[in-house]
Amino acid sequence: MNTMAVTLLPLSPLVSATPTFITPTNQNDPKTTSKDPSPTGSFQNCKSIKELKQVQSHFTKKGLTHSPSTVSKLIAACAQMGTLESLDYAQKAFKLYREDEGSIGSLFMYNSLIRGYSSAGFGDAAILLYIEMVIAGIVPDKFTFPFVLSACAKIVGFCEGIQVHGVVVKMGLEEDVFIGNSLIYLYAECGKMEYARKVFDGMLERNVVSWTSLICGYARRDCPEDAVSLFFEMVETGITPNSVTMVCVISACAKLKDLELSEKVSAYVGEEGVKCNTLMVNALVDMYMKCGAIGSAKRLFDECVDRNLVLCNTIMSNYVRQGLVRDALAVFGEMLQQGPRPDRVTMLSAISACAQLGDLLFGKQCHGYVLRNGLESWDNISNAMIDMYMKCAKQEMAHRVFNCMSKKTLVSWNSLIAGLIGNDNVESAWEIFNEMPENDLVSWNTMVNALVQESMFEEAIELFREMQNEGIKADRVTMVGVASACGYLGALDLAKWILTYIEKNNIHCDMRLGTALVDMFARCGDTQSAIQIFNKMAKRDVSAWTAAIGAMAMEGNGERAVELFNEMLRQGVKPDEVVFVALLTACSRCRFVDQGWHLFRSMKEIHGIYPQIVHYGCMVDLLGRAGLLEEAIDLIKSMPMEPNDVIWGSLLAACRTHKNVKLAAHAAERITELAPDRTGIHVLLSNIYASAGKWNEVAKVRLQLKEKGIHKVPGSSSMQVNGIIHEFTSGDESHPEKAHIAMMLQEINCRLKDAGHVPDLTNVMLDVDEHEKEYLLSQHSEKLAIAFGLISTGQGTPIRVVKNLRICADCHSFSKLVSRIYEREIIVRDNSRFHFFRQGNCSCCDYW
Repeated sequence: MNTMAVTLLPLSPLVSATPTFITPTNQNDPKTTSKDPSPTGSFQNCKSIKELKQVQSHFTKKGLTHSPSTVSKLIAACAQMGTLESLDYAQKAFKLYREDEGSIGSLFMYNSLIRGYSSAGFGDAAILLYIEMVIAGIVPDKFTFPFVLSACAKIVGFCEGIQVHGVVVKMGLEEDVFIGNSLIYLYAECGKMEYARKVFDGMLERNVVSWTSLICGYARRDCPEDAVSLFFEMVETGITPNSVTMVCVISACAKLKDLELSEKVSAYVGEEGVKCNTLMVNALVDMYMKCGAIGSAKRLFDECVDRNLVLCNTIMSNYVRQGLVRDALAVFGEMLQQGPRPDRVTMLSAISACAQLGDLLFGKQCHGYVLRNGLESWDNISNAMIDMYMKCAKQEMAHRVFNCMSKKTLVSWNSLIAGLIGNDNVESAWEIFNEMPENDLVSWNTMVNALVQESMFEEAIELFREMQNEGIKADRVTMVGVASACGYLGALDLAKWILTYIEKNNIHCDMRLGTALVDMFARCGDTQSAIQIFNKMAKRDVSAWTAAIGAMAMEGNGERAVELFNEMLRQGVKPDEVVFVALLTACSRCRFVDQGWHLFRSMKEIHGIYPQIVHYGCMVDLLGRAGLLEEAIDLIKSMPMEPNDVIWGSLLAACRTHKNVKLAAHAAERITELAPDRTGIHVLLSNIYASAGKWNEVAKVRLQLKEKGIHKVPGSSSMQVNGIIHEFTSGDESHPEKAHIAMMLQEINCRLKDAGHVPDLTNVMLDVDEHEKEYLLSQHSEKLAIAFGLISTGQGTPIRVVKNLRICADCHSFSKLVSRIYEREIIVRDNSRFHFFRQGNCSCCDYW
């Protein structure tokens, strides 16, 4: 065993669980004789080793150095003193006595030494003494076991404790209340609450320490409900709790964050007259803060005359946790002026408060205090300063603090990475990540989620795969980021693998991860799986409902989206701005004009939510889809804010569908003013002019694009087959299956022609003959992808295509007919929305 010092917790009930002084027993212990030249207890009156040595010198002169009584008293006094020096001195005296007298020592001597080492925190040494005593043939008594069990508790020695417990049972001492209390404390410290409860239930006699030991064990081991329940049971039994009991049960209430229950417990303090010491006030302040009763906590803190450092740190850390950072700094200011003197715990709260406020000046002052008081050697202080400087956008200062650290922990590296990401410096964060001596789960999670935030979705997935290769087991934080990346990529096969991975690895699917999975499947076009996951969620907040409603919006199922919203309201979930975006989008996709107007007006009138520009954009899109262009213009004019390019873009799309060239030109002009770099707008306007046969206007738009050096992004589509992603570009003939694709396209076009399909040549923006236009249309990337899907997947397998641009009208008609003729479900995700083609119909109702 390794000898180690374990600091006794201030709330430990074991201190009072055993007698503090043991008189010599009859076994091998002589009584104090009248021949002792020194008054009884002279050793015990010593306050230092120096005084003790002087008394021993007195005994030596009288020739009584090796008297069993003298040695026993010397060892007991050294044990009572409880320092490493005094215990070593006692060991030496004990060893000399045994060597000189040829004795094995007495039970009292061993008990005193075991008690001394155990009380001082040297559990290993105490257990070794117990083993030595048993080997020597000395039989332990009821005073031995509490000290040995205390030593086992200090080293969290469950195996050792079980063996000692076995000896206790064999000796028939399990009914001793002190031993029972020690056993409860031992098992509680080892986290074996079921063992502790079994001992407690088997005790014939229980005192306040018995109850307190079990209550504190439950409170410390994250079983606050059991702790509070046991407390009320204790009170009903007629046992009056002490201050230690109250501190433990108050701490349990703080973990439960149940204000009503907390107030019942705190009322007991006043009613029963339990002495309210500083520890109890500290626990009460912490309890009220965690229960959200900030006023009660502050009042108790203000009324406390004797504010110690622990109390100040408690209220400061809770203020910071609650976001009340100015209140935390106010307490810090009082401490600087009136005391107590701030320590490293205080500075952690103060620096964190500065980080939340972004207060660089005060943060620098805190840094100065840290340097003046030599606190920079604590790595958590330096980590907090790195975070503070990063949040104040002072990356160079954060790097300086990091570089000055003598001991850089994983938290230090992670703080630096997180700070760089927070300052939009992902490239530097990536470099630091690769420089780290070792990466933990937090490091990987930080980088994965950073790449997702930067829309580097493929890189995020690749990093996740690398993480798996390194043997790092993902958690729910990892999977939230991975699910988000997968959703944006629209990779359904990967989405299914992610769900399987979560289930196989027993990753807890909390509300946040569940919501991410619903959104992932919805973005991958598998709304059925999205809703299945949503229905399995035990708890749902507004974000979860929004994800489900958004899934219905993507599918074009506006009716179900509205039903989900009404169900959400019935369950008492308060809507926010985001859920109305999903709702209005669903109404727009299904042209629910009246329902959309009702929801839009209810935002302010019923729910107290003022519509933002995104909500106006949804309404313009809804009115435009329904062909109510004049109403859409009127709504734009009535907006309380200036319309942005997205608003005008929605109107422009409506103008294309309803062939309103004049209004389209006006909308395009406004978009050009607001967002001159949006090439898609110019292309859309060009399409509108081409559809109307205004080739001169088409030429003008094309010329404007050329003058600005803007080129139309070529259309491309991709699909995944057997885990391999295949990409197609309009007119590209580089695919290895090009011959088979061409033959399939020829067959499709013949069957479509027999079904009465006529190519929509207005979708070709070039002024060429009709034969050339028809050929160009046939080479659009989504048609190539669909043809490949038909020849490379089995009958009945859905064909999923992701396109980088908006699908054209001819490809839309093409996809509808293919879905009916070949009896295939085709899902196309363009840069605007999902299109679910089933049996000749599309979920967008031919408006996109």
